[in-house]
Amino acid sequence: MPAQIISGIETAKSIREELAIEIADLKTRHGLVPGLVTILVGEDPASQSYVAAKNKTAHALGIHSEQVTLPAETSEAELLAIVGEYNANSAIHGILVQLPLPRHIDEAKVLFAIAPQKDVDGFHPVNVGKMMLGQQCYLPCTPHGILELLQRSGVETSGAEVVVVGRSNIVGKPIANLMLQKRAGGNATVTVCHTRTKDMDFHTRRADILIVAAGVPKMIKGNQVKPGAVVIDVGVNRIGQAENGKAVLAGDVDFQDVVDKVSAITPVPGGVGPMTITMLMKNTVQAARQAAGMI
Repeated sequence: MPAQIISGIETAKSIREELAIEIADLKTRHGLVPGLVTILVGEDPASQSYVAAKNKTAHALGIHSEQVTLPAETSEAELLAIVGEYNANSAIHGILVQLPLPRHIDEAKVLFAIAPQKDVDGFHPVNVGKMMLGQQCYLPCTPHGILELLQRSGVETSGAEVVVVGRSNIVGKPIANLMLQKRAGGNATVTVCHTRTKDMDFHTRRADILIVAAGVPKMIKGNQVKPGAVVIDVGVNRIGQAENGKAVLAGDVDFQDVVDKVSAITPVPGGVGPMTITMLMKNTVQAARQAAGMI
């Protein structure tokens, strides 16, 4: 049987349709308009593209969206002052500072300065701690998107052997924690592999669900995957340029080598990627509800 292609594009579309209805209801019944600000420092093309996509999505859903674009030479103190202003702005429920920041700015210091109740990226230590404890918080967007993809695709996680390749603070560590938890989309037995793992193939071959977020193009081959496994490929790697000028992208999984062996797999592009921005919008709506005392 051909592998199920788990489409992040279609899943994100469904969630955004749900969010649009919820946002319209908040406006009509409660006079509440969720607000999001994105802060971009410098002229990194990828960051500019990401921020533009976030603002476009917010506007399409009916979220009030503001963008602050600052020159690369902006000082850390100036950036912290702007974050402080938006912490105090009641019309803004979510604050996102686009990473990476210029080298002279301490990223951790800036992220920690965001009020936890407005940290819709889910990176503040308060939200990370709440996530670890299984308490209500803003879940980091990419791991949250992975959970939604699995659940909405009907993938059973309870009792499953899950192997995560990669231990970043943005994806690897949080998705491992979330899938361990006693909750819907969790209750799995989780192994985390990384650059010091001995015999990684031993672990990946026994995974019922394999989540790869290592940042190495096509590192996982068909002989490293258990027949019938579900594969979630988080990697987005630029490996060339097409004749039309568009970037040629590849995931961390060799899709063509793996697809005939597994039961379900996410493509790159069009898999996990579209879910990240959608989860940011979901967190912003949650933040607005929380600020209004609805949660």
